[in-house]
Amino acid sequence: MDAITAIKGSLDMAEMVGLAYVGDLSDAELMERPHPDCNHVNWQLGHLICSEHSMLSGLFPSAMPALPEGFAAKYRKESAKSDDPADFASKHELLEVYRAQRDGTLAVLAACSAEELDAPSGVDYAPTRGALLQMQGAHWLMHCGQWVVVRRQHDKPVVI
Repeated sequence: MDAITAIKGSLDMAEMVGLAYVGDLSDAELMERPHPDCNHVNWQLGHLICSEHSMLSGLFPSAMPALPEGFAAKYRKESAKSDDPADFASKHELLEVYRAQRDGTLAVLAACSAEELDAPSGVDYAPTRGALLQMQGAHWLMHCGQWVVVRRQHDKPVVI
């Protein structure tokens, strides 16, 4: 297996898990915090989308689709404290923006050569471009554990 196939596999696995966990959550449920000291699921989703856009745009300028106007401002660190649904995107919008960004990530990955994947990223925790691409899936999975708590609080079925 080559690196591009392996990275795509990790992205696909994270997408399958993440979308399964939020698939049957309502907009109201996305506004719930798994713990008072945690960010609500809606903010976490927006954070993941904005992070992916920012990281990939930093390494591959002009390769990622633009975020909708005002989207990034809704998901800055300071906005995480808000529990007002009007301050955030709807689930439908979140999933649309996610799809556009992930499609951009997959296009970047598909266009990379092995040499490009080995090139330095300038990021301590993901030292190569390939590591930074692979980290997009890992980042989603890091947050998914919190979403399971919200699912359990609503007696949602086990999906994974």
